[in-house]
Amino acid sequence: MTREILHAKLKENFGFEKFRPNQEQIINCVLSGKDTLAIMPTGGGKSICFQLPALIFPGITIVISPLIALMKDQVDSLKANGIAACFINSSQSSEEQELHIQNLKDNKVKLVYVAPESLSFLENAFSQITVSLIAIDEAHCISSWGHDFRPAYTNLGYLKNRFPSTPILGLTATADKATRVDICEQLNLKNPEIFISSFDRKNLSLEVRPALDRVKQIIDFIKNKPNESGIVYCLSRKTTEELAEKLQKIGINAKAYHAGLDNKIRSKTQDEFINDDCQVVCATIAFGMGIDKSNVRWVIHYNLPKNIEGYYQEIGRAGRDGLPSETVLFESYGDVIQLQKFASEGLNAEVQLSKLERMKQYADALSCRRKILLSYFGELVSDNCGNCDICKNPPAFFDGTIIAQKALSAIIRLQESEALPVIVDFLRGSKNASIYDKGYQNLKTYGVGADVSWYDWNQYLIQLINLGFCEIAFHQQNKIKLTSFAKKVLFDGEKVKLTTVLKIDKNKSEVKERATKTTTNSLFEFLRKLRSEIAKEEGVPAYVIFNDATLKQLETQRPMSDEEFLSIDGVGKAKLEKYGDVFIKAIIEFQKIKKERSKKEGSTYKETLELFKNGLSVEEIAIKRKLGVPTIISHLAKLYSDGHPIDLSIYISNEEISKIAKAKIKLENPNALKPYFDFFEETISYDKIRIGLTILEKENLVL
Repeated sequence: MTREILHAKLKENFGFEKFRPNQEQIINCVLSGKDTLAIMPTGGGKSICFQLPALIFPGITIVISPLIALMKDQVDSLKANGIAACFINSSQSSEEQELHIQNLKDNKVKLVYVAPESLSFLENAFSQITVSLIAIDEAHCISSWGHDFRPAYTNLGYLKNRFPSTPILGLTATADKATRVDICEQLNLKNPEIFISSFDRKNLSLEVRPALDRVKQIIDFIKNKPNESGIVYCLSRKTTEELAEKLQKIGINAKAYHAGLDNKIRSKTQDEFINDDCQVVCATIAFGMGIDKSNVRWVIHYNLPKNIEGYYQEIGRAGRDGLPSETVLFESYGDVIQLQKFASEGLNAEVQLSKLERMKQYADALSCRRKILLSYFGELVSDNCGNCDICKNPPAFFDGTIIAQKALSAIIRLQESEALPVIVDFLRGSKNASIYDKGYQNLKTYGVGADVSWYDWNQYLIQLINLGFCEIAFHQQNKIKLTSFAKKVLFDGEKVKLTTVLKIDKNKSEVKERATKTTTNSLFEFLRKLRSEIAKEEGVPAYVIFNDATLKQLETQRPMSDEEFLSIDGVGKAKLEKYGDVFIKAIIEFQKIKKERSKKEGSTYKETLELFKNGLSVEEIAIKRKLGVPTIISHLAKLYSDGHPIDLSIYISNEEISKIAKAKIKLENPNALKPYFDFFEETISYDKIRIGLTILEKENLVL
């Protein structure tokens, strides 16, 4: 198959001008008839690797998929691109199943999606259809070494015996070396080609936070993203329900999702989330594998995940469209204890405990998180990513020897018989039952750290555990014990370097202000609304029409013809014919609305200018125009920027302009005014900040 034909198929059927890394090589390997294993990150474009060959092969492509929702989404997307596809599973009536099987026999479809448990439905049809390709999605489920083992997958090994000359393509987003070997053996792949794409999802920011007051942190985070969809992963079913309820009470459209809920409730929640009718899903890891929603803008882990594979796959559900997306992981001492217990009681306990330890090391890291994540999957990079919390805010080290000596001495005084919370209470001199019932208030060093906050002591002790000076005795009610290294600090004068405890900024108003600015009255929002209306009419998720990345490109390029519209990524022949006209008309309509609005704004600025020229003060203009003073100030700033002879220096001193210029450099030129207002501790008003920035920008002043 020539390269030109493959690229033509890619654009015509899927709307993309070029392949993503490894896609073309995998497709060529499959088309040559070879068995293949493809390890590609979530959002890396696995589906194209079997969907495009399916259009070229003469027969049927069978796709083994673990979840019904994933099948439906992919079939909807294929149909939107004009590709004949169907799915067969136990949710359908026997009549529906027979209709689809007959269509297979009549060569009316190119791809059929089926769950591993439902393969038997096709058994009788196998002799009457030509199977050109078998694709096994989420292939890591076949391996007990993997993070999401599913017994139903273990029967898939017979497919190679049943179809010896048919290529099999295994696909997964997460598989370490042992799991990759196991997948190939379990599926009976014959001399498979193995492709491992880069695991680096540069559009995902990575952040780890201490889990203190995490509900408040989550609420603040979501409030700053009023129009963005996200997932909060929780360890327990109870937590998903409690958190969803707390979010609902403050007006956030959130739903709980876990395996214990009624199937109809789960399906309804999933549909609402996919169709943008529910903003937030609080879920256990039962949620997500079947979600092909491309515009999930953030993922939060309420609890520490049990391994890096699961964590990587879950954060990968954000930003599948390639646009910037955020991930936040909350780490707590309690989570480690609970997960350690689960791992020790489960299958392959030793391996799972080791994987949990790697997960904990990632969360505790003081170096670039992305480098750690990539190295876990065997991908080594030399440069720091610049898009994780460590790179953005490198930890500051200080001499923590005295703090360490106080903490380690306290553990000795308590005879290594207490867990972390009691040690902190002892150091702080707390007057509670856990201290007084055991007479700890009478010990010599009680209250020796009263000048350090509970939060900080908690973090310092965790650092000391991570540094190896003490350890958690999980088998003894989580008592904190000293290690041999502790003696060097207590008796041999060894120095200890600790990192400054960073406080989480819970009042990021500037983020909200910036988000409002970028979304209000934008063409993107205008097209997003149109997309939502069309999706509801057609009964499909909005991203099946176009994903957010396509809408962003439409906003930037504003195509006015079929040819220009077809050049947009995500627009193929079928979508041009179906949606091109309506979206082009919407772009023209938006530009007309903006032009009229601009005329109106020009008129209101002109009115302010005339009053100013007549000698009225800002306050007098505001009263006469029945507008606020800040609005009039913004008018004058805009008029000044446009070149009108307005003397803004009467409202601000040179000293204040100089201060604002210095703050602009120090704050790295933020888009909002609040960072400046906070920086000056409210001593310079918003109006003066706005005027100062306008003068600096217009005059291009450099200190």
